[in-house]
Amino acid sequence: MANRPSEKGDSVMRAQRGDWLVIEGPHAGDVRREGQIMEVRDPDGAPPYLVRWQNGGQSLVFPGPDGHVQHRPPHPAKGR
Repeated sequence: MANRPSEKGDSVMRAQRGDWLVIEGPHAGDVRREGQIMEVRDPDGAPPYLVRWQNGGQSLVFPGPDGHVQHRPPHPAKGR
């Protein structure tokens, strides 16, 4: 799943557990954040999402316009 148009024509973010949330920095030089979606609370896949970031931290996220969802494999196991 990803962002898809709604009846109003705007983009509605949709995700499922295991998808990746990517947050692009709004300014040149900002760091791009990527994390795996661990929990989707809305049955239709709308935010908020519980995200495990690549640095190991977790947070509940209501993504803004600088975020998008990607479907990709989970984090590789460390030490393998």
